[in-house]
Formats: sequence, structure tokens, C-alpha cells
Amino acid sequence: MSYLNPLRLHFSGQFQTNVSTVNNDAAHYDNAAFQASYQDMEGDRMRPPNGWFNPQGDAAYRLLGCTIGSAFVGGAAVPSSDPVLGCIVADSDGSVPGKLVDLDPEQQLVSEIWGLQVRVADSGGNTLMQGDFEPAAFIDIWDRATGSGGGDTNAGAMYQSVLTNLTWGDVSASNFLTRLQQAAAATGMLSIKFNMDGINMDFTAPDFMCGRITGTIGPAAPDEPEHLVIGRQFMASPTTDPNIQVNFFVPAGGLNFCVAWVDADNAMLYVDLGNALSTDIPGGTLNDLGDLTVSIYDPIATPVDPAGTMITIGTIPATGTNGYSDPSWYPTTAGIATLPLTSDQLTMLKFRILAISGNAGILIAEAPSGAFLRADGFVYRMSPTQTQSINVYAMQYGQPLAGTSVAFTLDPSQLQTQQSPDQWPFVGAAPDVAIPTTAITFNGSAPTDSNGIAVLEVAAGDPGKVRWFNSGVDYGIDGQIYGIRAAFADSSLQDGPVNQWNFISFLLWSGFTPANPVTWTDVQPIFQQYANLYPVMLRFLNMASYDDVKAHSGLLSLAFGLPVSDPNSMPVTRDLSPAKRAAILAWLQDPLPGEAPAPAPRALAAAGAPQAPPGASPPRGGKAAAAARRLVLQAR
Repeated sequence: MSYLNPLRLHFSGQFQTNVSTVNNDAAHYDNAAFQASYQDMEGDRMRPPNGWFNPQGDAAYRLLGCTIGSAFVGGAAVPSSDPVLGCIVADSDGSVPGKLVDLDPEQQLVSEIWGLQVRVADSGGNTLMQGDFEPAAFIDIWDRATGSGGGDTNAGAMYQSVLTNLTWGDVSASNFLTRLQQAAAATGMLSIKFNMDGINMDFTAPDFMCGRITGTIGPAAPDEPEHLVIGRQFMASPTTDPNIQVNFFVPAGGLNFCVAWVDADNAMLYVDLGNALSTDIPGGTLNDLGDLTVSIYDPIATPVDPAGTMITIGTIPATGTNGYSDPSWYPTTAGIATLPLTSDQLTMLKFRILAISGNAGILIAEAPSGAFLRADGFVYRMSPTQTQSINVYAMQYGQPLAGTSVAFTLDPSQLQTQQSPDQWPFVGAAPDVAIPTTAITFNGSAPTDSNGIAVLEVAAGDPGKVRWFNSGVDYGIDGQIYGIRAAFADSSLQDGPVNQWNFISFLLWSGFTPANPVTWTDVQPIFQQYANLYPVMLRFLNMASYDDVKAHSGLLSLAFGLPVSDPNSMPVTRDLSPAKRAAILAWLQDPLPGEAPAPAPRALAAAGAPQAPPGASPPRGGKAAAAARRLVLQAR
């Protein structure tokens, strides 16, 4: 079971992600070269870039105006009399909002949501269900909107996780919520998945940093991954059209990576197109690709059947009352379509793949072998000497694939850096990533068990001060980032497109040993970086000031001492090593002054504010700017 289930609800509305953008430029981490202008709003069309498009962001993540559009029990839509259809899906009404946090300035493409509470509440705001969203990163980001210019506003992505620590109100009036509560009793969890697109980055607009969200909540089984469906995985090939601008990913067939699940008990196929269908404009109507025919496909051509065998399961109409291009379809379904299966089709699906066809023929299909491989959790922070065991799930034809070997290799290709010191809109060259390779060790391969799970065993060393500036003299970016990609050792299972986002990201913190006792000398550079990169804090205190920090030591002790999963934990502490956090907490208990003279300002490599090159198109801010710095693009 997962959110792809005959028992599920769909919701839609808006999200708000009030991220801070001063830290989007890795060169801003250079304390000695930081300039006050980097905390100002960017100029027109990022001329100059300054602090980019939201320098005062507080990292808050909110759900806004989300309503439940439909719900299903046993695969049948609940009647309009069920009060769940008058409910809302909201974040916490008793604590601060959740937080959206990048792993690193040089890995901004796995942003995680931390500290989010998700509630189902009635029209009066009374909580009927509440759960804690297990921190998760987005995946399968792509260029979703096809009818406008490039950038973050065109992007779409999805999150999948579980809700834990469930509490329930009186749900007896709703048959659906009663059934959902019963289904969650065994695990104490629910499965949640949502799609985000259409973010508005115009700071003059009332919905600045808001976008569209559609999602699904269903049961969670005890033996399934939290961020991944064990099901039928459709694999998209990248476009090769040189006339199409690619910021993130553009699928050749028009459909992005997506998943389906075969419900053998109820003879149904659930197809999740929520993050797969493109739109005309950001957050707009879904594009018409023609009626989508889902078929069982045998791609092996024969003299009798040169095109391969296609056996139609059913069609998802493009137009009409239930058509996906109808504006009401996406908000009420979150992009999930259901198709009945015959007994013969259920049998064939055990050894044949699925394909989806539209006006242009086959738009997307499973890999010819039907095999798929992905880690459940794919973002990790580690201290020196720490170890981590990571489950990687292998499947074939939607079922766990046992007894095969999985190989693991370093792959930094999707990490983001840039070597040119004056590459507009960045103010300086970014440090190298993924070095030294000796700081991260792991097993080169592992077999899958009876559940199709191979275990990646990772050990962290100390990467040193490899991302400090001025040859390691001036303070910089803590630790180093790495990527590890899993692949089938059996080449016959590697016969389809590769999802570029399907790898595991690591932030390995540098070792840190403060003086004993800890003084302001040890912690000042850390607090200085807070003051530089999170100017929103200046509304309350100047974290670069010894006197100001000392005066607020009690409040700061609370903020730094909370678990990183707590929404009241300072957002940046999720990127702060446990060793540095411990040193800060020790100093806050006894704030000894020490000596920390202000570093002499040092000119950046690019003199003055970076300027757009002649004839340059509008820059791709935010995630698009990060994506443009990926090593794989520089290699090309």
C-alpha cells in the first residue's frame, strides 16, 4: 500500500516557500569578501544580482487554501454527503511553519521540507487528523510549463513521504476518515505525495513565492519504503531537440518520469501522472497530448509483428468531463487515473512492461527489462567517522527483484559549481565539489535480498577545509558534497533511459575541534556567516555582534538546542555540523569574549557588481541557476 491505493483522498491549493536567496551564490560564504549589497533585493532582471530575488526569506514552508476535492473507498468515489469533501488540508495551527532547506549551496536540487505538520481539518478549523511530515527532498524536477520562458517558474517537482505521530479527532461522521484511521492503526503512519509547480517569483505580486500544489494521502504499509512506490516505473528519455531550452529536464515524449501500481486484489491499475503532464503556462491548464492509451507492451519485434505487441488496457481521455485537459480534472485527481484490469492482463503484467501512447505514438514506457532501481532516502548529512546504511530498492515488473547485484559508484555530475569567477550573475568562482574522494568510502556492490533491497554502506571521513576561501585562510563552506549512483551490475537490466536525478547526495561535514573553553574567537566566524546569509535575522538581532548574541543567549540556546526536525530550529542549523552546534551551545552557556578581529575586506575576483554580458537573456534565478552550474553541463 501507499498513496496509490483504493483508499485515498486528493487535495489541491497553494504552497508558499519563503526561501532565503542570499545563500544561493557560493561566493557569498566568503566572510572576508562579503559585501552589504549582497543582502539587498536584486536589480531589474538581476542587474545587479545583489541578494537575488528573496534576500529576506525566512525559509518557511506553508500550505495555503488546500481543499479536498475527492476521496475514494474501495476504489469508489465517496458520496457528496461524506464530510471529508468539505475539509481542508493545512499545516500546523499550533506551531511555526515548516522549513524548506537546501542541502548545500552547491547541491540545491534536493531541497528538503523539515518540521512540517499536516492536518485534515473541518470547515471550522477543527483538526480531524494531524501528522508530522517525515523530512523529504523533492525529486524529478523538470521544465513543466512549455508556453513561457525558462526558469524556476516553469518547473515542476514532487515530494513523497509519510506522516507519523498521528493524532485523530472525532472522525465518526466521515466514513472515509474512519476507514483511513483504521488503515493507519497498524503502522501509525499515512503515505503522502504532492506535486508543486507554477511558483510566482515576482516580488511585487500578492502571491510572491506561492505556487500550485496537488496531492494525495493514503495508507502506508509497514514493509514499504517511505519515499518510493514499489510499482511500475515509467522512464523518460531526454529531448534531443536543439531548439528547446533545457533548464532541468525536458522529456522527449512530453511525459515526465511517473509511476503506476497494479492492485491485483481489486484488478485495477493506478497511474500517477501528477508530475508527468506538462502545462501551457506555469500553474496552468494541462497540455493536450491526445487521449492517453495505457497498454501492455512487448517491445521485441518479430517478422510477424515488426512494431512489437501492444495490448490496450484503457484510455485516459484528453477532453470531455473527465478529460485531463479539463481545468477541474487535475485539482480533483492530483493527476491519478484508474483503469480496470482483466485476469489475462493481470497475468501478462507479471512479465511484460507498460507503455503510454498519445498523439505522437509511445510517449513513455518502462525500461524494456521492466527493471528499476532507486534509494528510498537520497539525501544525507554525515560527520567524520559516522556510518550510514542506505536501502536501495530493486524491482522488476513492479515487484521486488531478489538475487541480483547492485553496483555503487561516485557520480558528481549533477552537483553544482562554476569555475569562472565572473560568470554572471555569480559574484565569484565556487569551490570544487566531490574532492577529496578519499573522504567518503563505501561498498562497491551489494546483493538484493528477498525484498529486493541492496544495502549501501557509507563511511564518512574528514574532507578538511576544501571549500574555504583564500587558500583555506578565510572562512567558507563547511565540509564537502558527494554523489553516489546505484546501477544494476547485470547489463541486461540496464536497458532503458537513466533518470539523471536518481542518485544519492551527501554532505560530509569537516572535523571541528574548538578551544577549551570555547570563546567568541571560535564561534564568531560561524555567527558572522549567519548574519551575512540570513539577513532576516537582523530584524531581531545582529548575529555578528558579540554583545547582541550574548544578550540573546537564552533564546539562541533554545533555537540551537532543538532537534533539527523541529520547525523552531534555526533553518541554517540543518547545515551546521553537530560539532559546531555543540561548540555554540557550550559558548552560549558561558559566552567568553576571546578575540575575533574583523577580517580585512578582500576584493572578489570580479571587480564590482557582476554585469550581464551584452545581449544576455534574462537569467535563470533560483533552482534554474543552480541547474545551469551542474558538472555534467560543464563537461559537455
